[in-house]
Amino acid sequence: MNPSPSPSRLPSATRSLPALAAIAVIGTVVIAGVAGGFGGDGGDDDPQAVSTSATTLSTSTVPVTAPIAVESTDAPVTTTHLSQPLGLGMAGEEVRQVQERLAELGFFVGEIDGQFGRLFEQALWAYQKLVLNVPRDEPTSILTDELWQDMQRPIRIEPNRWHSKGEATRNHVEIYLPSQVAVFFVDDVAEMIVHVSSGDGQEWKEVVKIDVGEFGNENGTAPLERREIGVSVTPGGVFRIDRMVEGLRNSALGGMWDPAYFNYGIAMHGAMNVPLHPASHGCIRMSQTAGRTFHQYIDKGDQVFVWDGIKEPEYYAANASLAYPRGQTPIFNRIDPTYTTTTSSTTAPTTTVAPTSPQQTPAPTPAPTVAQTPAPTQPATTVPQPPATQPATTSTSTTVPAAGA
Repeated sequence: MNPSPSPSRLPSATRSLPALAAIAVIGTVVIAGVAGGFGGDGGDDDPQAVSTSATTLSTSTVPVTAPIAVESTDAPVTTTHLSQPLGLGMAGEEVRQVQERLAELGFFVGEIDGQFGRLFEQALWAYQKLVLNVPRDEPTSILTDELWQDMQRPIRIEPNRWHSKGEATRNHVEIYLPSQVAVFFVDDVAEMIVHVSSGDGQEWKEVVKIDVGEFGNENGTAPLERREIGVSVTPGGVFRIDRMVEGLRNSALGGMWDPAYFNYGIAMHGAMNVPLHPASHGCIRMSQTAGRTFHQYIDKGDQVFVWDGIKEPEYYAANASLAYPRGQTPIFNRIDPTYTTTTSSTTAPTTTVAPTSPQQTPAPTPAPTVAQTPAPTQPATTVPQPPATQPATTSTSTTVPAAGA
C-alpha cells in the first residue's frame, strides 16, 4: 500500500469532531496542575528529530477536524452482495468475506474465522464511526448489504500526522475521543484500527489497589489499598509511551490488561467491558484481544496523539504551562482523608502527585490471584493535589476490588 498523501478526501469522512462531551467535562473539572515532562527514552526516533511542522496548529481556535478515510488509487475490489443481513452469532462465508475486507483496511477483527462475534462487532462499530461519521453511540451491530457495499469502495485510512513528513514517529497512535476510535500506524500505514472507550468526565470515589511499580507505588514493596477521589478525564495532547507491561495490573485508575502508559497513570489497555460510550477512569480501553495485539505495533518512545474535539493535540503541547483543563497532564487523584489503608505498612505512600520523571521501571508480573480482579466497569481520572503528608494507618477492613481504568 502506498502511504503517500492523497489529495482526494471523502466528503463523508471530513467532519468537525463534536465537542459536546468534552465541553461537559470542562464544567466538572477543577483546574490545578503540574505541567511538563512526558515521554519515554527514545524508541526508534530521536524526539528532537521529529519536525514541529504541526505546531502552527498550537494556537488554533477553529473546529477540529480529522478526515482520514480517503479515495484510494489502488485497484477497486470485486464487489459482491449479501444474501441477508448479518448479525451476532451468525457464521459462514459471507461473514468471512467481510472480515477479510475490514482486516485489509486495517480494522481489528481478531481471527478471520467466519464467525460474527464481539471482535467483529467492534470492528463494524469502528468502521461506521471512523469512515461514515456515525455518532459514537449510534453504530449498528447489523451488517446490511448497503453497509457492505460501502466497505467495498476503494478507500484507505491515512494518518493525520505523517512520519514521512516528519510530523510523527515511525510507529505512532492517533486516538479520536469524539468518535472513540484509535488507529495504530506504522510507516503511515494503518495496521490496527480499534473501537475504544475513554473517560467520561464523571467524579468518582472508590477503594483502589495499586500494584508495586504502578504510578503512586513506584518504589513500594507491597500493593497499596486506599480510597481515592478522581475525575475520569482523558486529556488531549501529544504524548510518548514510557512504559509497557504484560498481563493484568491494578492501578489507581483500576484494573487493566497489558497496559501501555503514555500520560503518567493513563494507558491504552485491554478490558472486558468496552461499551459504545466513554466509561473508563481516563484510560483508553479496548478489547482484551486487541490489548494483547497492539503491543507489536508500538514501543517506548513512540508518540500518541489524542484529539479531544476541542483543540489540535499540539495546542496542549505548546501550552502545557497553562494547566489547561484538558491539557497534557491528567487530573491527579486525591486521597480520601477519611480512609485508612489495609496494607501492612504503617507509612504507606499517600499521594498520587506526579514523579519528577515519567520513567518507571517495568512492573513485575502480577501474582495469579490478581487475575480474578473484576473487569473495568466505571469511568474516571483526577484532581491534582499537593503532596499528601498524612501517613496511612493500618486496618483490617476487607479489600474492595478497584473499578476499571
